[in-house]
Amino acid sequence: MQALLMAALLAVVLLSRIQEPRRFGNGVLLGLAGVCVAVGTVSAVGHFSAPAGSAVTAVVAAAVWSSGLVAAALLVANGITMVRREGTRPATLLALLTGAALLALLALLLSATWLSVRALRAAAGAGVLLGAYGVFLLLCFLGYTLLYRRLALRPGADFVVVLGAGLNGCEVPPLLASRLDRALALYRAEEAAGRAPLILVTGGKGPDESCTEAAAMADHLVARGCPRERILLEEKATSTTENLAFSRELMEREHPGYHCTVVTSSFHVLRSAITTRRAGVPGQVVGAPTAAYYWPSAVLREVVATALLYPRVNGAAVLLLATAGAVVGWHR
Repeated sequence: MQALLMAALLAVVLLSRIQEPRRFGNGVLLGLAGVCVAVGTVSAVGHFSAPAGSAVTAVVAAAVWSSGLVAAALLVANGITMVRREGTRPATLLALLTGAALLALLALLLSATWLSVRALRAAAGAGVLLGAYGVFLLLCFLGYTLLYRRLALRPGADFVVVLGAGLNGCEVPPLLASRLDRALALYRAEEAAGRAPLILVTGGKGPDESCTEAAAMADHLVARGCPRERILLEEKATSTTENLAFSRELMEREHPGYHCTVVTSSFHVLRSAITTRRAGVPGQVVGAPTAAYYWPSAVLREVVATALLYPRVNGAAVLLLATAGAVVGWHR
């Protein structure tokens, strides 16, 4: 049964990826196929040999516990690094808070195992299912991000769109500079092939910035040899959604029937692709390199932000899993 379900899920993913690869649902279906493989493997081993099935279950449980401890320690360590390098902002605290929450969940599970208290068991049951759901979404996000980034880049873009990020006053920080360097490389590759795309830089002025992100990005590109007349500025956007919506208006006005390549950071590719599809922008998203220490917090933020794009589905899933876990824990 699991094999048939897995085959059906993979077939749906393949068709959906061909038709529209910019859907997070493709990653979720792949994740469900992986769950089917795991459950089917454990079931097959248990059916073949009960002792072997028990041994596999024990190994999986031990692996989950050890992975949880290692992940929590790594997240806390990365969170400390982020705070030291990037300061104390909600985004930089995410890895630290997630690691602390994971340690708290493991402590809750131990307490519920040792103490015969129904309330503890109910809380632990809800925590386990919610934690498992979070891990599932994280793995779906990472797995499909890797697949999406392997899509062959379509040549002949009319625009290379660079999504803005925060500035240091009016200076382009390394994260944004990496996006601009990738965009400039794409522009030069198109130019070498005899085409002449425009680079569209998009980003407004934040409260702690002394100029618009688009203006700083344009100056950065010009300083590296890009002709200013090949650069378009969109200077109103304050979010990824606005980046793409406002850029779409400019591109439609400048070149009806256009196709574009959107450049962002590597961790931001999948959410940007989803937003690009929702904004009605015909284009593919590519990623620029990101410092390794920045990845854990950035990915966690992206998973949360991606989940919030589907509030009804994820809200219902969280409510259902929390209730089911609490009920099972209470009556266990």
